[in-house]
Amino acid sequence: MEMESSGWKTRLGSFMVQCKRVWYILRKPSSTEFKTVAKVSAIGIIALGAIGFIISDVIKLFTK
Repeated sequence: MEMESSGWKTRLGSFMVQCKRVWYILRKPSSTEFKTVAKVSAIGIIALGAIGFIISDVIKLFTK
């Protein structure tokens, strides 16, 4: 039982060290970088919505 408790403590400590490293290299994105990410995300959401709509229509067409 002792092996299991030290295992999760080690993993938690390692995770915290990794989080600390990421926190130190974070930076605010530039305006153009933010706009690019927003555009790509919007295109992806629209594409997934269109695919879902098409699949829904095909299913409705064949179930009538």
